[in-house]
Amino acid sequence: MRLFAQQPPIRRVDVHADLEAVTTRGPEADSGVNVEPIWSTVREWYSTGANPAIQICLRRHGEVILNRSIGHAWGNAPTDPPDAEKVVVTPDTPFCVYSAAKGITVTVMHMLIERGVLGLGDRVCDYLPNFTSHGKDRITIRHVLTHSAGMPFFVGGSHELDRVGDSDYAVQTLCDVKPLHRPGFFHIYHAVTLGFLTREIVRAATGRCIRDVLATEILDPLGFRWTNYGVDPSDVPLVAPSHATLRDVPEPIATAYRKAIGGTLHEIIPATNDPRFLTSVVPSSSTVSNAVELSRFYEILRRGGELDGVRIMDAETLRHAVTPVTRTRPDVVLGLMPMRWGLGYMLGGTRFGPFGANTATAFGHMGLMRIAGWSDPQRGLSAGLITSGKPGIDKEADRFPALMKVIATQLPDVPESERPFVRCGHARDHEAASIGGVPGV
Repeated sequence: MRLFAQQPPIRRVDVHADLEAVTTRGPEADSGVNVEPIWSTVREWYSTGANPAIQICLRRHGEVILNRSIGHAWGNAPTDPPDAEKVVVTPDTPFCVYSAAKGITVTVMHMLIERGVLGLGDRVCDYLPNFTSHGKDRITIRHVLTHSAGMPFFVGGSHELDRVGDSDYAVQTLCDVKPLHRPGFFHIYHAVTLGFLTREIVRAATGRCIRDVLATEILDPLGFRWTNYGVDPSDVPLVAPSHATLRDVPEPIATAYRKAIGGTLHEIIPATNDPRFLTSVVPSSSTVSNAVELSRFYEILRRGGELDGVRIMDAETLRHAVTPVTRTRPDVVLGLMPMRWGLGYMLGGTRFGPFGANTATAFGHMGLMRIAGWSDPQRGLSAGLITSGKPGIDKEADRFPALMKVIATQLPDVPESERPFVRCGHARDHEAASIGGVPGV
């Protein structure tokens, strides 16, 4: 089965007249921060009809200060019949978080690098011996993590749901690919390729599936219910689907999407709701989580790699991982959105960044379309945001920048003495003007 297929016309989500009736609040601590302007911005975003459901969880100094959801997990998609049973979303409802998976994956990679299992300078072919054609013998793990391996377009297993877990097929496809440029020459977001490369590198280096490594070393010791790559088949009915809404992305972005991830939003989203995808191990895109757990994962990183007595890496390892390695520049796969990178993490900026303005210490990763998990030590913040709608480009319906702005505004800086982890490399970043487009592939 191909990932993309013809889909019926897309329409706007029906917005419930009583927003409180479709709002669920989880436990929240009284931090003295006024979170209502943040929640009001989320409500305005939901009211555009672009998202069947939105979840948000903000932690400050580890305490949950905002933990709410709005909309429906099931029954109110643009393609659902009018008489479909509508189920209100809760903060605990799990969703596929798409490329927000990469922030978790690079964390696993840096954990293994610290332990000496992998090395940033190791060549990929040290682990995948046939990965040598067309000059690929020069590609290192550093190139993979910095999206500079020259392989942003993956033409193999991501397009075949029956083969998405086939390691032999994935490795052979990776070995056959001809890079667009020599390693390190240019940075182009590896939307899918990063997932298959890291999966197979970890398998070869450890003899274990990366899903098992993540579970045993991080998730299980800390009591996570979700947040791994895919789910057990018995859990598939619990995962709320994502939905293409409003208009699909236009050309030439549509062509870029087809090359980078196998199809446009309207073409691929139905396949990502398929049990074969939701049970697969694709470290670039198949993580299933919710905003509560996503924010807790980034609380580990806000604290420098330790939470509740479980240390997954040293603070110095993480500090190196989030030190800027690229200037802010547009990325053709990310819809020409300017982005600055560490070793696999998206970084905030002084004037522009994925996590709002004046977020120089922030780091994390976004997911399709407006999903995000991030830490902002400057504000004592760890956060998770999940949206179930995939609306293509629609400025009226995209309130993500406004939400990031109000979060940054409402949460004051904390003294440096109260920051357990501070990112180095805070030199003034070279900002670039946004040319428009769609982030978070």
